[in-house]
Amino acid sequence: MSKRALKKRKKLQPLGPWWLRCLLCIAAAFCMGLGAAVAVQWVATGSLSVVWEWFVKWPSYLLLTAVGLGVVVLALGALMGRLWPAGILVGAVSLILSLVDYFKNAINGTPLELADFGLASQLGQVAGVAGELKPPVDFWMALIALAICVGLLVLTAPLTVIAGRCRFLTFALSLTAAMALCTSTGAARAAEWFQVDIITRLDAASSHDTYGLLLSLWRDAFLQAKTSPEDYSQAYMEDVLDRIDQLLLEDGEGETASTASATQPNIIMVLSESFFDLTRLPGLEFDSDPLENFHALEDESISGTFHSHYLGYGTGYIEMSMLYGVGSLDFGPGTNICFLEDDLYQRFDSLAEQYTNSGDYRAALLHGYDDSLYNRTVTYPLLGFSDLLFSADIQDLGIEREDGVYGGYYMRDSYFYQGMLNRMEAINDGGQRAFLYGITMENHQPFNPDKFGYECQIGVKCDSLSDEDMDIVRVMVEGITRADQALGELTEALRQSEEPTIVVFFGDHRPNLFMTDGDTVYTKLGLCPDNDTVNWTAEEICDLYSTDYLIWANDAALLQGLTGTERDSSITAIGPQLLELTGQPVSRYWGLLEKVSQVCLTNTDLYFVDGAGNPSFSLADSALSEEDRELLALRDAVIYDALYGQRYITAAMNQPAGT
Repeated sequence: MSKRALKKRKKLQPLGPWWLRCLLCIAAAFCMGLGAAVAVQWVATGSLSVVWEWFVKWPSYLLLTAVGLGVVVLALGALMGRLWPAGILVGAVSLILSLVDYFKNAINGTPLELADFGLASQLGQVAGVAGELKPPVDFWMALIALAICVGLLVLTAPLTVIAGRCRFLTFALSLTAAMALCTSTGAARAAEWFQVDIITRLDAASSHDTYGLLLSLWRDAFLQAKTSPEDYSQAYMEDVLDRIDQLLLEDGEGETASTASATQPNIIMVLSESFFDLTRLPGLEFDSDPLENFHALEDESISGTFHSHYLGYGTGYIEMSMLYGVGSLDFGPGTNICFLEDDLYQRFDSLAEQYTNSGDYRAALLHGYDDSLYNRTVTYPLLGFSDLLFSADIQDLGIEREDGVYGGYYMRDSYFYQGMLNRMEAINDGGQRAFLYGITMENHQPFNPDKFGYECQIGVKCDSLSDEDMDIVRVMVEGITRADQALGELTEALRQSEEPTIVVFFGDHRPNLFMTDGDTVYTKLGLCPDNDTVNWTAEEICDLYSTDYLIWANDAALLQGLTGTERDSSITAIGPQLLELTGQPVSRYWGLLEKVSQVCLTNTDLYFVDGAGNPSFSLADSALSEEDRELLALRDAVIYDALYGQRYITAAMNQPAGT
């Protein structure tokens, strides 16, 4: 047989008239898109019955997802001349996204968000600190289902093959439709047709439950980030500035010379990984106090509930909110606040710069892990930090301890604190005060039973948890016990120091501790109904999205007579609280944030907490007065002007009130 004959035999022979094949091609692409949409939800929800219930409740959302994926299948199919290769590509990408969503839920109990794509280049490092991850059974079942769909595309290829002008026209139209769905105008039109709300901002869990994984990500891409204040103009912002000065000066906050403390203390801020007072968990009985040092120090400190805004993850976001005073609601849903444009980190002076700009301070970051995550090597220098020391740098300081460097999988907190004391001493010897921001790692997930060699110094029991679950709980207990013991070592060393020093110690978030059946320890102990925050009350969210903190000093006079007092704080309130305590001259921006922290501790798309610690689902649902709401409106205007507007008063916000 000749080569020409073989080539002719291999060429796909179309069946039927061109117009029928064109219609069948469109229908097949839609069916493939529908299959991929269902497969994604199958993996995301873990149940086909749940997918069916979702479809019955919101059929248009599944259809829009199918249309979007189908249009992509059609465009790629027309480009390649076959639908089945396009089906493989779209199906593979869809399943990969669903698997990433599953892994993120497994790691920290929250679904995939658009902002998470900022960490895409660091996926390997994220997986490294997450522990062993395996695809669920539903993933393999969904993969088989999509393989069957692709097989049907192969079998029906003669009925769907298109060529010539029809193929070109199909490619042009489907590509145009796909691109239109990625524009604001096209997205708005599609949202209107399929009844998708792209105005109201939702927390990730609620958005995924309502719209599904893929449509939720698409929807977030077109939500408006932040609306401008009504009548926004230079005159309007000058009125805002005048009102801020009026509020700050009436309390004497502009009198920086007289209010500044005569003693400039070293500042040591410690973000203690997954630290919280676990003795408050119901049903757990301990042989002795695993937080012996923390509880003793509370009598010498300002302490209380620390509203973290996160559960199980988000350390890098917590750092940026704390040091820069912004939160997730200040940006679009797809914005990762650790990966903004460089100049955005310099619109306002940071918390550290309140000390380094107006006092003889040197700021340093110390982290017990490497520099791979959350863009820290870029953001921290922009926020005024002169020195960045990660795990290898700390080990190069020549610290020697009998128990070594590592505890479990990461650097010991006790070793880490030796590094902080080393840096403080070096900065003091150079004639400056130290502003240190330290991030510990010893208690970081994963919480595998063998993490600490099955050691648990404090006996713990719980009648409602199985032996296998208690093995996991003991790892959490041991990690927090070690964090507490290291805190005791740090404060004891500072008691022996003549250098006045304030320690701000807080847990970044609670660990999202998963038990053997996939429920969290909080669900098992009755603190929430299930893992899905959609079903939680505002009080349950507020409780589990909080940890504990204390502000301690080796000279009680540095706490201005507030030793032993309790006060709620948060990731956006702790900075202003510290500035107020030290009497540090501050800019209008941080002065305003201190005012705001008195009426608002938390404001996210999931929940709101007022200055007294009272939770609600949103600012609109809260019982704030008109005067309190004015403070939040002033802050919003300042943020909009600096990050989105013409920066009419941004420079002035970095100056003291009244100047």
